[in-house]
Amino acid sequence: MMKQQAIRFDGVGIDFALAKGNVYQALAPVDLAVADHEFVAIVGPTGCGKSTLLNVAAGLMRPSSGAVSVFGRPLSGRNAEAGYLFQQDALMPWKSALDNVAVGLLAAGMPRDDARARATDWLARVGLAAFAERYPHLLSGGQRKRVALAQVLIRDPKILLMDEPFGPLDAQTRVIMGDLLLDLWAADRKAVLFVTHDLDEAIALADRVVVLSAGPAARVVGDFPIPLERPREIADIRDNAGFHALHREIWRTLRLEVQQAYAQGAA
Repeated sequence: MMKQQAIRFDGVGIDFALAKGNVYQALAPVDLAVADHEFVAIVGPTGCGKSTLLNVAAGLMRPSSGAVSVFGRPLSGRNAEAGYLFQQDALMPWKSALDNVAVGLLAAGMPRDDARARATDWLARVGLAAFAERYPHLLSGGQRKRVALAQVLIRDPKILLMDEPFGPLDAQTRVIMGDLLLDLWAADRKAVLFVTHDLDEAIALADRVVVLSAGPAARVVGDFPIPLERPREIADIRDNAGFHALHREIWRTLRLEVQQAYAQGAA
């Protein structure tokens, strides 16, 4: 039986208006689907439109051509089924970690005591029970990312959109955050669309790795299933011979696009 598609891009293209009536085609028509419970990572050169595609999936940007559907329904306006974790967290500096996590439930009308109780539980899930009353400036980068992750997941979205969420972190913290994400995801396996520049990270986390070409008119040039067994530990999976074979295979495609992007930048 075919899995239900959580997100589907049908011929989605993005054009940006330039001066003097010119147009920059950021994305050529893209066809891509993410099944319910599937973890899909997108890699590609800088500026190829990875974040743009996420913004379209979130309903923050309308495609210039084509259409997006969410669980079989045409997407019109904001994607209410999705939670979006940006590269830079959106924590409010005047609120404690606890109140930052609870804010979405409060905005939805949940009583304050109930919202704070659920936020307390989520902070424990991300290993920050002892930091509930700390303000963002008193938290490390990794701790802030954990708060941001709890802030998104507490609303129980069916789809998780992640735009290089661990990019600013050091290598060791990225591994810890990757393992945490996999543990949380394993609990209910939401559909995930995850953008990253790190091919190692993409392979370690995902069920599929999709490669976008260099822009302009970026398109899908590779779609690679990742048959590595789950559950996975980020540090351990990188010692797996299958991991290295997949890395070589995907890098052959990705390297050409990165080289093309550099050549265009130098021109």
